[in-house]
Amino acid sequence: MGPHRRVRGGAVSSLAGRVALVTGGSRGIGRAVAEHLAAAGAAVAVLSTSEPGSLAVADALRARGARSLAVAADVADVRALDAAVSSVERGLGPVDVLVNDAGIALRRSVAEMSDGDWDRVLAVNLNGPFYLARRCVPGMVERRWGRVINVSSISGRLGTAGMTAYCASKWGLNGFTQALAAELKPRNVLVAAVLPGSVDTEMLEGSGWEPDMSPGEVARVVTFLCAEAPLAMTGSLVEMFG
Repeated sequence: MGPHRRVRGGAVSSLAGRVALVTGGSRGIGRAVAEHLAAAGAAVAVLSTSEPGSLAVADALRARGARSLAVAADVADVRALDAAVSSVERGLGPVDVLVNDAGIALRRSVAEMSDGDWDRVLAVNLNGPFYLARRCVPGMVERRWGRVINVSSISGRLGTAGMTAYCASKWGLNGFTQALAAELKPRNVLVAAVLPGSVDTEMLEGSGWEPDMSPGEVARVVTFLCAEAPLAMTGSLVEMFG
């Protein structure tokens, strides 16, 4: 199937025929990204730790005419990710577009944070994107087309009191993004990150910060990077201050 196909309503989509895997896809930014990619013609695998949540989103996408698959896995669990990627490949095909959105935030001072707390935040926010890129990128390189989009944060540019683990994970994710972009540019695989400010999601609740943007606004930028952005944008860290 070629990269440009007619989709419902007669529009031409550059993601028709592509397979996308979206982590954290059961809610918030991840759900909005899954919906936008499906509307652009992609088959979408919705991955989250919540099986009912993933199923609900995948069912809704199929009801709109998209090909979609629900996958339950913890992005910090390499064995679970092996099984998840295999399930996506069997059900939809090889992954062309990887959107790493799954993330957690713990608001604690360094004195209050346990070693396990620190490890868990970095395992989900930084190790997870590496684990999935490691499993999906070889196929993209072989096919000489792919997109890896990481959902980072303005906290990957700024330091915030009580958010040391989260900030460290997002600064690390930005560095991983740019290094991987340099590695894969010769293979026609674009790698970029989106750095939103305060987004109206469950993660923001109780933080004391007012939302500056909606999940849909972030999803529009992610979809542009997946579908329309030129390879010249690889390595970009797209800031969204709201």
